[in-house]
Amino acid sequence: MKTLDSIPTGKIERAGKLVKTGVKIGGNYVKYYGKKLVNSQTAKDELDQDNAEDIYDGLKSLKGSALKVAQMLSMEKNLLPSAYVEKFSLSQFSVPPLSAPLVRKTFKKYLNKYPEDIFDSFDKDSINAASIGQVHKAKKGDKDLAVKIQYPGVADSISSDLAIVKPIAIRMFNLKGKDSEKYFKEVENKLVEETDYILELAQSEEITQACAVIPNMEFPKYYKALSSERILTMDWMKGKHLSEFTQIDFDQHLGNKLGQALWDFYMFQIHNLRKVHADPHPGNFLVSTNETLIAIDFGCIKEIPDEFYIPYFELAKEDNINNDVVFMEKLYELEILTKTDSNKELEFFKVLFKEMLTIFTSPFKEEEFDFGADEFWIKIAELSERYSKDEQIRKMNGNRGSKHFLYMNRTFFGLYNLLHDLKAKVKVNDFRKYMD
Repeated sequence: MKTLDSIPTGKIERAGKLVKTGVKIGGNYVKYYGKKLVNSQTAKDELDQDNAEDIYDGLKSLKGSALKVAQMLSMEKNLLPSAYVEKFSLSQFSVPPLSAPLVRKTFKKYLNKYPEDIFDSFDKDSINAASIGQVHKAKKGDKDLAVKIQYPGVADSISSDLAIVKPIAIRMFNLKGKDSEKYFKEVENKLVEETDYILELAQSEEITQACAVIPNMEFPKYYKALSSERILTMDWMKGKHLSEFTQIDFDQHLGNKLGQALWDFYMFQIHNLRKVHADPHPGNFLVSTNETLIAIDFGCIKEIPDEFYIPYFELAKEDNINNDVVFMEKLYELEILTKTDSNKELEFFKVLFKEMLTIFTSPFKEEEFDFGADEFWIKIAELSERYSKDEQIRKMNGNRGSKHFLYMNRTFFGLYNLLHDLKAKVKVNDFRKYMD
C-alpha cells in the first residue's frame, strides 16, 4: 500500500479535499438520474457504492476525526446502506500508513530520539493504520512491543474537521436548532481525549487493573517511559482480530465463552466503574490461541454520571416501561421529552420510545440471552426500516435525549453486534459476582 509523506493539516487544505469529494458526489448523482430511468433499484445501489467509495477515499487521506466519524458510522449497521457500512468499516484497518521518514520525525519530536535509539528493533512498516494512529511492532530486551504513533496534526484539526462534517450529520440525523450543539461538543471532547495518549495510558492501566477479575479476558501492559502524548507503547498481543475470527467456522462453545467474557467485561465497567470502553468495534479485540479475548485499545472511555445512569437503567425494567407515569418521568429526566413538546409530539415519542426500549432492553429481562437468535435482530431491523421512512419523524426535531446517549448507545449497539457475530448465548447477570 502506498505510504503518506504528509497529511493535510490546514483548515483550508483539508476543506479543499472535501470540496473535491463533493464534486465527485455531484457527478455520481448526475449518472444516477440517467440510470434511474432504466432500473431504479440497481441505480440506487450503484449510487450508494460510488458515493461510499468517493467519501471514503476523500477521508482516508485526511485521517483524523473526519475518518473517525466514518468508523463510528460503520458500526450503525441499521442506519446506513450496506455499501457505506462495508466501505467505512475499512477505516478500522485499511488506510494508507505514514512513511518511514515521517514516523522517525514524529519520534524525534515527541520522545527526542529516533526509534532505533529506543528499541532493539523497530519495524519501519506499520502493522495497522487506522483513523488517528498506526501501530508498529518493536522489540526491547525479551519483550515484543506494539507502538502506536499518532498522525501529525490530528489533534489540532478536530474542531475544523467537525465543522466540515457537521452539515452532513445535521442532515443525516435531522438535527435542528442550537440544541444540536451539545452532541457535537460531546463528540469533539471525546475526540480530543482520544488524541491524548498520556490520558489513554492512565485510562488503560486503571480499567485493565480493575477488569483483571473477569475470566477469559487479557490486556496488554503499558510502558510509560516509552510513551508520550503522541506515542503509546504496550505489549504486543498475539491473536486474531475478532472480525477475522467470526468469519471462520468456530466451535459454538468457544463463541459462548468469548461472548460471556465480552458481556461481563462491559457490564462490569458500566455498573461497577461507571465508565466504559465506548469503542466496541472488532478491531479493538483479538482472540488468543489460548481462547481468551484480548482488549487492546482504551482511547475512548465514556464516564457515566448518576443523573444519566439511574434513569437509563431504570428504563431497562419492564415494570417501569409499562407504567406510563414512571415511563414519562424517566423520558423527561433523559431529555427525550421536553417541556416545549406539543401533546401530539409527547404521544408520538412516548409510543416510539416504548417500542424501541422494549426491544433494545430485552437482553436485561432474561437470565440467559441468545444474541445469535434471528428474532431479536429481525425486530431491530424492522423497527429501523419502518421509522427511517416515517415522514412524521422527518418533520420533528431530531434533538432527542441527553448527550450521554451518543456514546452509551454506540457502546450497546457495538456490543450487541459483536455478540451477534459470535452467536453468543450469555448469562446476563454473571458479571455481578465480580463486583465489589
